[in-house]
Amino acid sequence: MDTATAEWTDPRAAGGTRRTGRRAAAWASGLLLATVSAVVGCRAADSDGITPVPQLLAFLPWLLAPTALGLLLALLARWRIGMVWGMVVLGTVVWYAEPYGRTSEPGGTPLAELRVMTSNVQFGRGTDSLIGAVRRQKPDILFVEECEHVCSRALRDAFGGSGGDYPYRQAVEGAGSDGSVIMSRFPLKAADGVRGTMGMPGAVADVRGHDVRLQLAHPMPPLPGQLGVWRRELGELRDYAAAGDGPTVVAGDFNASQDHAAFRRILDTGLRDGARLAGDPRTPSWPARTTPTLGAQIDHVLVSQDFSANAAVFPRITGTDHRALVVDLTLHRHR
Repeated sequence: MDTATAEWTDPRAAGGTRRTGRRAAAWASGLLLATVSAVVGCRAADSDGITPVPQLLAFLPWLLAPTALGLLLALLARWRIGMVWGMVVLGTVVWYAEPYGRTSEPGGTPLAELRVMTSNVQFGRGTDSLIGAVRRQKPDILFVEECEHVCSRALRDAFGGSGGDYPYRQAVEGAGSDGSVIMSRFPLKAADGVRGTMGMPGAVADVRGHDVRLQLAHPMPPLPGQLGVWRRELGELRDYAAAGDGPTVVAGDFNASQDHAAFRRILDTGLRDGARLAGDPRTPSWPARTTPTLGAQIDHVLVSQDFSANAAVFPRITGTDHRALVVDLTLHRHR
């Protein structure tokens, strides 16, 4: 007679394995939720914190993914505190993912329409692609960051001079990331630019007989060990915005998103984000390789309350890690 052999498992061993798995899931959940909580806590405190908080704040909406994973692990671990914690953090991230800043429309008579374009060409590497994009987009005012000597000369050759599309320009000439250029169809008057590690030229444009203050923005990025410089240069841009009177456009690579306190302080002066006014408050502009799946909107066109924004697009520029930004604006008579 055949004898059936039955395998026997100790129920205590299986229970121990399950408990070990739940503990591991709870630890992983706690680590994820603690990391996100630290970042969101700084956002709630209106602070940019210390490294790596400023770097993570740029990607705040994408923190929904690790938060959801932490909540799922808490559920699998049957960790009640973690479940409540995860729900609170998830709701807080959703709350702060809402766009920041004013969106009221100016009520004065429309005076002029203009198209503004900004592009960081990454040490000039995206210059050739930018030239093609400018010819397609036909902006009235062009802001170019990291436009070193070769880039500056190429733009002058392509568009400058008395017979060119952009006969007026203000520039800070420099190597690498130091150079920046403003080019315009409208006449420009020289103006003191904001001082910074990298070039940030300023100008005043005559737009159909109305003076418009222009300022290119390119503060230092929030690199570890450079956060003080980053905050100070964003503060300089904030002071420029607060001190001005009349129509103003500040455009460029701010190396900051609306989730950074230093950037929100610029918006608190009364400037408004053109992309948000046009309905694109969270479209990423950097890093170009992963946008729009993953990224941060750190390239902006900020405008005073004299402007409305009608449309915004983020063209791809090959050779650079930034997408360009084009915003159609209408200048209104200030009431």
